[in-house]
Amino acid sequence: MDGGDAKVRVMLVDDEELMRTGLRAVLSSDPSIEVVAEAGDGGQAVRRAPSARPDVVLMDVRMPDLDGIAATAELLAAVPEAKVVILTTFEEDDYIDGALRAGASGFLLKRTPPEELIAAVHRAADGEALLSPSVTRRVIDRMVAQPRLARGADPRLEDLTPREREVLELIARGLSNREIAAELVIEESTVKTHVKRVLTKLDARDRVHAVIFAYETGVARPV
Repeated sequence: MDGGDAKVRVMLVDDEELMRTGLRAVLSSDPSIEVVAEAGDGGQAVRRAPSARPDVVLMDVRMPDLDGIAATAELLAAVPEAKVVILTTFEEDDYIDGALRAGASGFLLKRTPPEELIAAVHRAADGEALLSPSVTRRVIDRMVAQPRLARGADPRLEDLTPREREVLELIARGLSNREIAAELVIEESTVKTHVKRVLTKLDARDRVHAVIFAYETGVARPV
């Protein structure tokens, strides 16, 4: 997303016109958000995204022709700077895993209250992790159940400074930049710099994928 007072550009992808109309109405209540495009299926989304240049894409899962998971992968290949948030009524593990593997930046349930949806769009645009609490718990539980690499086995960990590793651990605990700043007694702007370096060194698309990395490598462990 561009800096300054630029609006967050949003694309709505859902095969139900009523759902898109409702989402547009909710998002239009925030003057700093602009809905720049809509699509009724995944294929349409992939075709329209390059010209629409969305910062955030709210993507349904179950759609005809091309579903949300496949569309996420194709859309991000065409517009890599976009952040895709899966918005669905379902929270089955296959959808969660598939969405994250496809590069989605978050996963929200359609029952998310309007004010939380607006906040979520801003957080996604800023690169924040975006998983509803129930989804986050499922993701972590599944990671814990799976065999992990030995601690420190991934060479990317060696590139992190001690402070960056601390920041990664706090990201994995679900803390926001503000909360990390308070925890480490540093400026929020400094945290943002650390987070950006962590993501770059780990080659992670965003915080969600940094969290996955942290649990897979044993840097973070469930409380």
